[in-house]
Amino acid sequence: IASSPGTVKLIDGAIAVVRKVRYFRGQLTSGSKFHVSVGHSTVMATVTFWGAHEICDKLKRMQNQHQNGGGNGAASGSAAITANEDAEDSAAKSKRGGSSSKKGGGAADKSIHGSSSLGGDADVAGLPHLEFDYDEDFVHQDGYLETLEDDDAGNSGPTGLSSDDDAMPLHWALLHFHTPVYCPLDSLVIGSRLDTDINVNTCRLAFSGRLVERYHPKKDADRIRVYTKKERSGVVCRLGDPHRREDDGRVIRYEVYGSDLFKKETDMTQFVGMKIETDKGDIGSIHSSFGTSGKFKVFFPGGTDVREGDKLHLRFKRYANDPKKAMHQDAVLPKERVGARLEPTGKKKKKKGKGSDSNAKQGGANSQAGATAGGGADAAATASKISTGSIST
Repeated sequence: IASSPGTVKLIDGAIAVVRKVRYFRGQLTSGSKFHVSVGHSTVMATVTFWGAHEICDKLKRMQNQHQNGGGNGAASGSAAITANEDAEDSAAKSKRGGSSSKKGGGAADKSIHGSSSLGGDADVAGLPHLEFDYDEDFVHQDGYLETLEDDDAGNSGPTGLSSDDDAMPLHWALLHFHTPVYCPLDSLVIGSRLDTDINVNTCRLAFSGRLVERYHPKKDADRIRVYTKKERSGVVCRLGDPHRREDDGRVIRYEVYGSDLFKKETDMTQFVGMKIETDKGDIGSIHSSFGTSGKFKVFFPGGTDVREGDKLHLRFKRYANDPKKAMHQDAVLPKERVGARLEPTGKKKKKKGKGSDSNAKQGGANSQAGATAGGGADAAATASKISTGSIST
């Protein structure tokens, strides 16, 4: 293989931006094995898919920046993105005086990763030029998502960025080659199921992609930040003192007590300081445990108007490659909003003294007992006089 120094290397794995072939009827599941054609080789590879929502958001930002920043008339809006900004590249080349084609151009017109027939032409496959960032967070996916749930109604295509109504969303794909291959970056990658029965009338090409980054299975295994969303829910079991907030006059609580979120034997120290959210979007933090039955106290810097029985949510995420399985949160506590404590409105009834009541009852009992004892003594004296004859009958 003849190439510029450093452009073609023997690699064990790679990260590619891929799109599913719409005629492929099967599911693209993470961890599945595919025949991957790259360079002049076709080898088996284990493929993992992720990043559909993140790529969609990135392309939307690119589109907005392009529309806000102007640009030439030949490349504007979503057409510039789906065409991989080829129009902009050609315009830049024409300003430099370059007139050569992609295959026959000079070194100044080549990709920074090198260009050769060995890698194929990923531009023809309609794949954008994207850079992979190891510091970016990605939500976990079980496989390739053919549609995105948060796609706005009325957008063309599943990602809302393609002029092709049948275009599939772009994904990141981790290719772990079972046999190392020689291939430059920016090469065209084709995944297929060549073991499918040739007598079956079905498409065997599963996806196509652009090779973006080399991946070392041992060195880079922990660098990809894929996380899983977690959520626990409890209820408000008690409210703190009411306060009237100064800026809007609303009656709120700064302290709320919750339950049904932790077990009795749970160590609360690891949860102190974590953010708690209400259904209305109020954010507070766990201040301490309350009692010994798993209850807890939550402090809301901005106050909250929740009522007893309302839900409290503990939302966090865990990264797949984190050996400590630590809990991470993106929620931020709001600024403190001052309020004045409200006194109880109703007057309390005065309670009678327990001492006076008991003394009265005791005095009544003593008088009754004295009367009974006195009556008994008089009767005994009368009977004695009758028996001695001192009292005539």
